[in-house]
Amino acid sequence: MTVVTRFAPSPTGYLHVGGARTALYSWLVAKAAGGKFILRIEDTDRERSTQPAIDAILEGMEWLGLNWDEGPFYQTKRFDRYQHYIDKLLDEDKAYKCYCSTERLEKMREEQMERGEKPRYDGHCRDNPNVGGDRYVIRFRNPQVGSVKFNDHIRGPIEFANTELDDLIIARSDGTPTYNFCVVIDDWEMNITHVVRGEDHINNTPRQINILQALGAPVPEYAHVAMILGDDGKKLSKRHGAVSVMQYRDDGYLPQAVLNYLVRLGWSHGDQEIFSVDEMIEKFKLDDVNKAASAFNTEKLNWLNQHYMKALPVSEVAEHLQWHFSDQAIDVSKGPALEKIIPLLADRVKTLKEMASSARYFYEEYDNFDETAAKKHLRPVAREALEAVQDRLASVSEWKAEHIQAAIQATADDLGVGMGKVGMPLRVAATGSGNSPSLDVTLELLDQEQVVARIARAISFIMEREQAQQ
Repeated sequence: MTVVTRFAPSPTGYLHVGGARTALYSWLVAKAAGGKFILRIEDTDRERSTQPAIDAILEGMEWLGLNWDEGPFYQTKRFDRYQHYIDKLLDEDKAYKCYCSTERLEKMREEQMERGEKPRYDGHCRDNPNVGGDRYVIRFRNPQVGSVKFNDHIRGPIEFANTELDDLIIARSDGTPTYNFCVVIDDWEMNITHVVRGEDHINNTPRQINILQALGAPVPEYAHVAMILGDDGKKLSKRHGAVSVMQYRDDGYLPQAVLNYLVRLGWSHGDQEIFSVDEMIEKFKLDDVNKAASAFNTEKLNWLNQHYMKALPVSEVAEHLQWHFSDQAIDVSKGPALEKIIPLLADRVKTLKEMASSARYFYEEYDNFDETAAKKHLRPVAREALEAVQDRLASVSEWKAEHIQAAIQATADDLGVGMGKVGMPLRVAATGSGNSPSLDVTLELLDQEQVVARIARAISFIMEREQAQQ
């Protein structure tokens, strides 16, 4: 048997974190078995489904690297297939037309709730030949005895009594098929063997199994994944920050870090924390997924992201980093290659967004000195050191880190001061702030004339302040 899984989002919004984790789990099941992973867009809700949402889903999947083998398939383009099976069920008396008005159904539900009963259709049109009219829906004739049993890979054996399930509407009054029916037909015709989805679908599963059995179709295996909670233990939502997958891209996270984080959000393999995609495929098992809800931990994601910024090939990180420079309107054509700044900054920042922002001075002139750093280090007492180191650096014949370091050290020795008395004013002069990687390698990546000019600017800044105070 070829294992076939699917990810079937509704295009009513972005690809959220919970959906991405479901897609990842489904993708891993298929890849581990050498099977197929199908992408299906469940867009039968025409009022809420949008093209931007579809685009966001596709972009999110591509950014994460969750490539699909078939699709994307769109339910709105398969209405003829759904109609074929609706007609089949009607012909076999496994479905029927229901003429109940909205008013009757509302009254029925109100009375049921007043009696403390679960609201459900009472079967008025099920076997009543005296009802009729111009407007009707089509309901599936659900079995009235027995139960539906299935063994969930995550939650174990689950059973629903058929008496708890009413006759589901499978076609609306305008003739369009409903979600629960479309899913059944799609899973059957696409030969889906494993359905991985959120726990909010558990109540749909027995209804779908009954329809599959009525059609004589095979029943797939099911796994219902628990929800994701925010850091505060409440359901993950916008108040917790980024919940859209692409927002994590925008915030500076690598897709490898997000995937690694998502796979561990409800699944574990011993004490291992770092998983390459190949290791995920090799070690992930649906039966090992925790049935309890998982809490999102931003600090853990930051830790993983920093790991991947340092561990991945710099060329790979650079591809993602370039997006952030462009997003911040920083032109990197007149500065060091991105591959050179990544090793310098990866230990100092948590995200690529931070990295691009903190590396701005490599590629463009800063507008102003950092106020705190300037107040502390660009004081009159620093002027002599800056003038001396400016002369030394201007005369360096080979602009390499070791020669730059030697020039700074020689300046300190000549002045009889510690390295910090020269290095800190120089750092502020060259970068605009008091924070940077090691000064020698930082200056090496800047142009020599540019460094000398920036020192001159800092000296002028000190002189202007001196004059203002006189």
